[in-house]
Amino acid sequence: MQTELSGPLGIEHAVFGFTPFPAVAAAISRAGGFGVLGAVRYTAPDDLRRDLDWLDAHAGGRPYGLDVVMPARKVEGVSEADVEAMIPEGHRRFVRDTLAAHGVPELADGEASGWRITGWMEQVARTQLDVALDYPIRLLANALGSPPADVVARAHDRDVLVAALAGSARHARKHQEAGIDIVVAQGYEAGGHTGEIATMVLTPEIVDAVDPLPVLAAGGIGSGRQVAAALTLGAQGVWLGSLWLTTTEADLHSSALTRKLLAAGSGDTVRSRALTGKPARQLRTAWTDAWDDPAGPGTLPMPLQGLLVAEALSRIQKYETEPLLGTPVGQIVGRMTAERGVQEVLDDLTRGFEEAVDRINRIAGRSGPS
Repeated sequence: MQTELSGPLGIEHAVFGFTPFPAVAAAISRAGGFGVLGAVRYTAPDDLRRDLDWLDAHAGGRPYGLDVVMPARKVEGVSEADVEAMIPEGHRRFVRDTLAAHGVPELADGEASGWRITGWMEQVARTQLDVALDYPIRLLANALGSPPADVVARAHDRDVLVAALAGSARHARKHQEAGIDIVVAQGYEAGGHTGEIATMVLTPEIVDAVDPLPVLAAGGIGSGRQVAAALTLGAQGVWLGSLWLTTTEADLHSSALTRKLLAAGSGDTVRSRALTGKPARQLRTAWTDAWDDPAGPGTLPMPLQGLLVAEALSRIQKYETEPLLGTPVGQIVGRMTAERGVQEVLDDLTRGFEEAVDRINRIAGRSGPS
C-alpha cells in the first residue's frame, strides 16, 4: 500500500496507527506501518521519556511519531487549581451519586486517581514536545486544531512533519494556512473527538480543499476494502486508532473492557460530552447515559468535565464496574470481534486491499496483478 506519502517516510504501507500503547506503536512500525504514540496521558516528562526510550528500542529502526493535544491559542496565568475551582458542587455531587448507585468503591487512601486531563493544557503539551524532540520522531500530530506557529517551526527545524486532525474542509484550510504538512480527515464514525461529517463525504472534500497537501482518511476504517476506498477518494493513507485496542499488544488493564469491545456492534457507540466536555465517540454505557440524561446536570465545557470525572473514571476502571466501563472507540468496533496481533491486523489489511484493487481492475476490464 505505497503512496506518494509512504515513500518519503520510508514505510511499507500507508497505514498510520494512533495508539496510547508503546508496544502497539512499535509493532505497527515493525509491521511496515507508521506507529503514532498518543501523549495526552503523560503528565510527567519522565514517564513519556521512559516509554519513548522503549519505543525507540523496539521499533526495529522504523519511523514513528507522537500525537499531542495542544490548543492554538494560549490562556495565560491559568493553573489546574484555578480550573478545578470552577467546577460546581452540584456536578461533583452528581458524580458521587452515580458511582454510589453502582457500588463503585473508593480509591485507597493516598492512591492517585490515574489519568488526568492536564495533558490537554498547553504547558503540559509543550513539556511533552520538549521530551519528544530529543528522539528521532518523524511526525508530530495535533488532535486539537493547528498547533501554535512556534511549535510548527520547531518541528520543521528538526525535519519533523506536522499533522493535524480536521472535521471539515474549513478546518483543513486553516491547517494549510498554518503550515501543516498533513491533514487527517477524521469523520463522524471515528472514536474520540469527531465532527458531524462522515468519512465518505469528508475525505474528498478535504482532499480538494487543501490540494496538494497529503490527506489521511480516518473514521470507520478497519478493512483493506475500506483502505482502498479511502485511497480512491484521494487520500494518501489512512489513520487508524480504534482497531488496535483489541490487539494482543494493547494493555487495557481490564479484561472486562476487552470483553465489552469484542462483544460490541457498530451501533453500540455514542457521541457524548461525558468524557471531556466535547463530543467524543465512545462505548455507550450507563455512565454516558447518565450524563446525557436531560434530568441530569449536563456536562461541563472542556477542560472542566475532564477534571471532574478523572477520579471517577479511575475508580470505574480499577474495579471494572461493567455497566459504567467504557472507552473512546469508533463505529468500527463492530469488526473488532477477536484479539489479534498487530502483524495479523496489518496482514489482513494488505490482503483485503489487494483483493479490492483486483476486483476494481476486473470491473474496469483490466487483468493481471495489482
